[in-house]
Amino acid sequence: MEARIEKIKQALQSQGFKLTPQREATVRVLLENEEDHLSAEDVFMLVKDKAPEIGLATVYRTLELLSELHVLEKMNFGDGVARYDLRNDSTHHHHHHLICVQCGSVDEIMEDWLTPLEVRLDEEYHFQVLDHRLDFQGICHRCNGRGKPAALDRSKTHAPT
Repeated sequence: MEARIEKIKQALQSQGFKLTPQREATVRVLLENEEDHLSAEDVFMLVKDKAPEIGLATVYRTLELLSELHVLEKMNFGDGVARYDLRNDSTHHHHHHLICVQCGSVDEIMEDWLTPLEVRLDEEYHFQVLDHRLDFQGICHRCNGRGKPAALDRSKTHAPT
């Protein structure tokens, strides 16, 4: 965790920002709950336990700043709530999501299926893709009764928050 905090600190410093104690508390909560796709309110409630003096506006500003610096991915899964997901240093692109419209669960696909498409976009359209995100909405294996697919053993599953 400390290595990732140091990397985030460097990302902030490279853009002229500091890792204040409030920002660090927010980052620590995000790292500790990395699998949960937390909303700003979720982050605030968890940060409040670590730093009671921190305000909701500070958490919002920190989340927005980290999103702008591409440390976080700000997402909306169709429920009208912005959720935050830490970007993974080990992959060039963000992972993809399977979003269940019945129970609200989110399964992550860690493989990048769009690389061949990006190559084609570059070759045929001279369009350099910097990033992409792919979300599928449907009915998950839990709700449709078909059992857990083997592919999800390589991915992450998150219950609704």
